[in-house]
Amino acid sequence: MIGLKRGTVQVVAYHADWYDLFEQERRVLHQHIGHLVLDIQHVGSTAVPGLDAKPIIDIAVAVTSVVVIPQCKPLLCAFGYLDRGDAGTEGGYLFVKGSAPDVRTHHLHLVARDDPQWGNYLRLRDLLRADETLRTRYARLKNTLQQQFAEDRKGYTAAKQEFIRGLLRQPPRG
Repeated sequence: MIGLKRGTVQVVAYHADWYDLFEQERRVLHQHIGHLVLDIQHVGSTAVPGLDAKPIIDIAVAVTSVVVIPQCKPLLCAFGYLDRGDAGTEGGYLFVKGSAPDVRTHHLHLVARDDPQWGNYLRLRDLLRADETLRTRYARLKNTLQQQFAEDRKGYTAAKQEFIRGLLRQPPRG
């Protein structure tokens, strides 16, 4: 249902179960780090009903400041997350969780709430949820790119960036 070998790309049809899997993980996160964070949101393509996606649950976690991140690290690692370090403006502080060695099921991005990335995660998700035409265009792009970048997830992600930046540059709708 979820999980993808590290570094590979496979785009699959949307699964309604992804929402439930996020909610289960959100509850666990709330138990372990809820006292340190401001918000926990399901982001990325698995958060958009009807959108084809890589079968990895993306989670954005807002903190008051990056100084909170060192307090979160041992708590997240204690229940199965791997510390992948600071990706800066390319994803915040990243943790991954897997179902087997080198099979990723969750990507967790710790981001300060005032960091533009936080707003971008939510805005992109909400734009795609609200507009079937954008969802269709994005799905088409992702399916094309998966063929080109099947063994190169970084290349796949980079190739999607211009489309994503274009969406985020659009003025907010009334």
